[in-house]
Amino acid sequence: MTEIMEAYLVQLPEQASAVLHPIRGEILSQLSEPASAAEVARRMNEKPQRINYHLKILEKVGLVKKVGTRQVKNLVEVLYQAVARAFILSDSLGIHPEAIQQVKDQHALAHLIYTSEQIRKDALALMDQSDEGETIPSATLQTQVYLRNEDEREAFVQEYVAMLKQLAAKYQSSEASNAYQVVLAVYPHPGKEEKDGSRKAK
Repeated sequence: MTEIMEAYLVQLPEQASAVLHPIRGEILSQLSEPASAAEVARRMNEKPQRINYHLKILEKVGLVKKVGTRQVKNLVEVLYQAVARAFILSDSLGIHPEAIQQVKDQHALAHLIYTSEQIRKDALALMDQSDEGETIPSATLQTQVYLRNEDEREAFVQEYVAMLKQLAAKYQSSEASNAYQVVLAVYPHPGKEEKDGSRKAK
């Protein structure tokens, strides 16, 4: 596995444009681990040609790099990976903070849609395997927390992600034969805003 930075400071306008682009931003979030254009296209329910086009742009501005190849039947797929897990826009770009936050929120919601669609597809495929008599081990967890403001939401997410990364690292082994998907989603309960301005996060 190729090591990547935890955070990358975006200082060039062309890089900022790529990060703030809905599709390119989503592609970056899909490439924290190496993947091909075809693989990313399946996750995002997009055409591989369209994803490949955006990948070339992301590679050109230095946000994505080629990290290898793999043989898939008679084809050789190029594997790409983002240069970092998170991208921070520099103040020197002169972009208004409110505009940046709005785009980030929209991107996060778009990613939630893509993720939920992928989970639905995977669940249907696993149910087919279960119908054929195969035992499919799985687990889900759903709860609610009450977050009073934006700072508390950010603190909760950072602490949760740190805990999850530590747990994943403990069980992450290239020698393991069974791969499991782990998904984290935090979002406000639709229409459930409290009188004091707090939000329920699912």
